[in-house]
Amino acid sequence: MTPTVAPENPSSAQDGLTPPGACAKPVIAMKTPLPLVAAAVLLVLAACDNKAPDTIDTNPDPMAAELANAAPAELPPSIKADKTFRCKDNSLVYVTFFEGDKQVNVRTEKDGPATALRAANAGEPLTAEGGWRLTGSPTNITVVRPGKDSITCRS
Repeated sequence: MTPTVAPENPSSAQDGLTPPGACAKPVIAMKTPLPLVAAAVLLVLAACDNKAPDTIDTNPDPMAAELANAAPAELPPSIKADKTFRCKDNSLVYVTFFEGDKQVNVRTEKDGPATALRAANAGEPLTAEGGWRLTGSPTNITVVRPGKDSITCRS
């Protein structure tokens, strides 16, 4: 390799480029003023008053005291099992059992209206207005429908 000699007049270089081997003038990199801007923003924010805003309640809740002293609301029970039962008369009964064993929903048609049967305590017969009565478990039930006799059904 032979060393190249830089021309004495760097402005004579073609295309405005510094010829190989010539010393280029140091360029001062333009630094972004980000640290200065960040410091200025922090200074402005530090001068802010950090008090909570004043809230003026022009419409107070008339039941605020009652709600604060109210008993916690009880959530509805979750579904334990959803079963289709075939009864001895060859009819179908659709029953949804809920956790706690105090409530079931009974339908006599797949998409028909549901009747909620409830008991005060778990293990007691579930009843509803109109003459509904149900006892049993998610595998076997005995149901009394309005205007009909008691019938045993299996899932």
